[in-house]
Amino acid sequence: MSRTRYARLVAAAATVPLVLAACSSGGGGASDDAEGGDSIRYWLWDANQLPAYQKCAEAFTEKSGITVNIEQYGWDDYWGSLTNNFVAGNAPDVFTNHLSQYPQFASQGQLLDLNDRVEADGLDLSVYQEGLADLWVDQEGARYGLPKDWDTIAAFYNAEMAKEAGLTEEDMKNLEWNPQDGGTYEDAIAALTVDSNGVRGNEPGFDPDNVEVYGLGLAGSGGAFGQTEWSMYAMSNGFEYANQNPWGTEFNFDSPEFQEAMTWWRSLIDKGYMPSFEIATSGVSIMETYGAGKVAMVTEGSWNTNAYMTLEGVETKLAPTPVGPAGERASLFNGLADSIWVGTKNPDASWEWVKFLGSAECQDIVAAEAVVFPAVQSSLEIATDAFEEKGYDVSAFTIHLEEGTTHLAPIADNWATLNQNVTAAGEQFLSFQRDADVYTEANEQVNALFD
Repeated sequence: MSRTRYARLVAAAATVPLVLAACSSGGGGASDDAEGGDSIRYWLWDANQLPAYQKCAEAFTEKSGITVNIEQYGWDDYWGSLTNNFVAGNAPDVFTNHLSQYPQFASQGQLLDLNDRVEADGLDLSVYQEGLADLWVDQEGARYGLPKDWDTIAAFYNAEMAKEAGLTEEDMKNLEWNPQDGGTYEDAIAALTVDSNGVRGNEPGFDPDNVEVYGLGLAGSGGAFGQTEWSMYAMSNGFEYANQNPWGTEFNFDSPEFQEAMTWWRSLIDKGYMPSFEIATSGVSIMETYGAGKVAMVTEGSWNTNAYMTLEGVETKLAPTPVGPAGERASLFNGLADSIWVGTKNPDASWEWVKFLGSAECQDIVAAEAVVFPAVQSSLEIATDAFEEKGYDVSAFTIHLEEGTTHLAPIADNWATLNQNVTAAGEQFLSFQRDADVYTEANEQVNALFD
């Protein structure tokens, strides 16, 4: 899933596709045009999910007689390869799609509208977590995917470092935040920060220019999405991305709620509690930095649970995002879906596969692997039980569903340009080249895209 760095930590190293066949039939090239649509190609980017979807493909083949050839590309290559194959007329029949990408593909006429097939087969879209299915419907009412999973944000923290800082699990689960002094959340971050002389960020004599362990990690500016970086602070301070979601046309990066949150967030760098933007973008991932013991806590997505929990030499625990000034915590609620390429030679077989991927049968299989949270509501308990069997308490993610503190991920036309403008502003801001007014300028550029 990545979701704002969009899973680049999961599979960034994979530059050559890994091909797995559900049956003996090989993959590659366009799908066979044989009677019955007996072979289709399916792309995904998350290597961690390959085993689960291989099991789904095997179950589907046994049930339908249709072979699914799975190809996995790393995130950094996935979208470029997909676009190139659209142009070449050799795209996969079905592929994992992302909310930030599908509006552009839809506008280019590359996606098959699923509405007629959903209606003909009488699919009950209410089986999915609330709001997920609607995210894949464009402004004209065309539907371009069936949900496969969902994700929220939480804090992964080094349990040993927290204990040494005098922080209990109960403390970490009940942190509060505000943009004035950071609340108990900033207090915890300060306590987790240690300088080269062993002095903590909340102790006299702390040296912010010579930090050995940062209390909170930094991955980057977060662009216009900020999913794992700043979204939880801005939204718990009352920020909404746009005048409506999806398909907003007036964005709010110039709002006091947003700029207050961002100014506080950046202040952690000044105080020595969070790495500088230059350090964060030096080429070492936030996961590697955390695993090396250079940061005590990171805000990350549920799709990376296994990756963090299995880091060697680190006992990791989870805490929910802090409660903000609005009186509740916040998390973006994102979800992937499976889409069909409009040029597929086997639309019927492709639809059967997409329908199976979106069914409880497949999502129960995925849930049992304890990698992601399935979109089908009835499959969630299987996933949480599977995570629990691994020793992971994932309530820091699911609490957002229970408390109703999820915010749907922003979807808009012109997203590539929009994101480029806000990313440039964020990089200047975090580098201390500009103050929060740089977002006001970026917001004017963004809104001009919709004039």
